[in-house]
Amino acid sequence: MKKRLLILEDGTVFHGTAFGSDEASQGEVVFTTGMTGYQETLSDPSFYGQIVTLTYPLIGNYGINRDDFEAISPAIRGFVVRELCDQPSNFRCDMTLNDYLTSKNIPGIEGIDTRKLTRIIRTQGAVRAILTEADAEVKVDEIVAQLQATPLITHHVKEVSPKAAYPSPGRGKRVVLIDYGMKHGILRELNKRDCDVVVVPYNTPAEEVLAWHPDGIMLSNGPGNPADVTEAIDTLRNLIGKVPIFGICLGHQLFALASGATSFKLPFGHRGANHPVKDLRTGRTELTSQNHGYAIDEASLAGTDLEVTHLALNDGTVEGLRHKVHPVFTVQYHPEASPGPEDSNHLFDEFIELMEQEAGKGKQHA
Repeated sequence: MKKRLLILEDGTVFHGTAFGSDEASQGEVVFTTGMTGYQETLSDPSFYGQIVTLTYPLIGNYGINRDDFEAISPAIRGFVVRELCDQPSNFRCDMTLNDYLTSKNIPGIEGIDTRKLTRIIRTQGAVRAILTEADAEVKVDEIVAQLQATPLITHHVKEVSPKAAYPSPGRGKRVVLIDYGMKHGILRELNKRDCDVVVVPYNTPAEEVLAWHPDGIMLSNGPGNPADVTEAIDTLRNLIGKVPIFGICLGHQLFALASGATSFKLPFGHRGANHPVKDLRTGRTELTSQNHGYAIDEASLAGTDLEVTHLALNDGTVEGLRHKVHPVFTVQYHPEASPGPEDSNHLFDEFIELMEQEAGKGKQHA
């Protein structure tokens, strides 16, 4: 068994066993708290550029299957686990986690104290790190200096958004889905409702979006800092008030910025499938699936046409917004789940109802 090191920018070194690819890898280390769903996690484009730590201790016990991917190609830089299962048992299993990561050239490390690593991240915030083979030539001081001197790149949307538009046909409402790094679960939920979906790149101008004559616009999740995606913000400013809009995760943040709000980086982000969110409209609390490192500054909403509809019960951050004038609502979490509870799946039905209401208004005016 090959030995591997996880070296953090503060000089902390974790010694573990290598799995997956033999390549060295550098990225931002984050943690996610889901007890299941590691396949969806490793294939979520929102993790682009990150080394993901799983806080649940045993990972890989049901293998990898054909159905649970959230993107065709994984975007993570590395996988960190306490214990890797190399003999999975599940009727859907097609291959082991180790074999899959090897095939995708993604390195992993097992056998480290993931609780200690998680505490470091909770205290210091997400940190830069390198996964590298353990050998006599490794000079930790030089690697730490390299990490500290390397700027953290946060504009990752251009790396995971498609290069051209493509259709996902249906016979229902026409939805233009702006893909900032979309989880396929979002597209699946629209398809289940027979929407006629056109997926477009993140930098598609507003006039091209409207040229598809959409009944509604969906804003997807994605990685990185929303303030970096200036092209998307400009596009959304020109789409407000044109047709109903539903935004998820990064889409939620981008719409808020386009409406005049500001964002900030969370100390260690919200990542997992057990985050409680309160719906201020109904008083109901839902458990949600989340994966984001930035949030909207509630104080910055003063003077905008946005109102808060949902709050995170763990830290009080904004989890949902509604436009006071136009038919737009957004949420910070993932109503499509994948992985996670499906408490919030009804939001897709609300989006369909919103499009039908707006279509009805158009007929009345005609």
